[in-house]
Amino acid sequence: MSKKFSPSFYSIISLENLLIAWKEFLMGKRGKKDVQEFEFQLMDNVLSLYTDLINKTHKHGGYSAFNISDPKPRNIHKAGVRNRLLHHAIYRVLYPYFDSRFIHDSYSCRIGKGTHKAMNRFHTFFRKVSKNNTRTVWVLKCDIKRFFASIDHVILKSILERHIQDKNIIWLLGQVIDSFKSSSNIPTFSRILECSNGLPLGNLTSQLFVNVYMNEFDQFMKRILKVKYYIRYADDFVILSDNKSYLENLIFVIDNFLKDKLKLTLHPDKVYIKTFASGVDFLGWVHFPDHRVLRTATKRRMMTKVNNGLSRETIASYVGSLKCGNGKKLQAKLLNSIYPSLV
Repeated sequence: MSKKFSPSFYSIISLENLLIAWKEFLMGKRGKKDVQEFEFQLMDNVLSLYTDLINKTHKHGGYSAFNISDPKPRNIHKAGVRNRLLHHAIYRVLYPYFDSRFIHDSYSCRIGKGTHKAMNRFHTFFRKVSKNNTRTVWVLKCDIKRFFASIDHVILKSILERHIQDKNIIWLLGQVIDSFKSSSNIPTFSRILECSNGLPLGNLTSQLFVNVYMNEFDQFMKRILKVKYYIRYADDFVILSDNKSYLENLIFVIDNFLKDKLKLTLHPDKVYIKTFASGVDFLGWVHFPDHRVLRTATKRRMMTKVNNGLSRETIASYVGSLKCGNGKKLQAKLLNSIYPSLV
């Protein structure tokens, strides 16, 4: 068992940490009405939050919900400004500890990681397994069904308790975790069983919590199963091997661990094994031995958004993201939408 977390409850809730967290939270949000209202009486609001936390009388508020397409429909839940400030205060203290304990090849919501590095690592693994493209490489691609909605609160809190010594921090994290319960169009009895499930997509803390949760799986893959060529990005993961049978046998073991230890389920329509040479869809791109191309659906969605009107800054960010693959023609189209006389 790893050494328990040493920072204190006070290091999270101190006025200094709350005010630093406020500055970080404020970036890009100054124009929001609810943020402006909170900032108008900033010190009173921060002192009120601090008092409730130090007295352990803080009660996490509810959420406002809205839908986005990212690319598939997602239900986002946004907490009030007071609680989002608290999430930032928690995150900035807990993230460094947990990040140092994550495996190298976990790439989602981590400083210095991200999709580009995950895709580059994917190709590095291909070159190693294929002995520089002299052997056939098989890829097992998996996805977890209803990932955020399926995170079990009891399991998550038990994992956190193994790392964190301060019981007051555990109380605080419990306040955040239990402030949200997933819901879906399923029978009432099933909803009762599911009442301690789910993390909101809108919380900064959720990004950390899901990585803490899935680190149990990562450690199982690396330390117990000794899987060498494994990459995970959130609930999306790949394993490379020159032995197809090895990957086929892994599916059963992986499925059992996820169900038994984490109460998660592999998505039945998103688990497959195919050769790298045939093209593997991973993180929005289809990967081949010597290049990668943007997924057709992603390309169509991008152009639809551009045609419907986007800011130059957003289009420029699209152009930048296309640099990691074979997207010169699409880059030209996007640039032409901004500067038609230059392309």
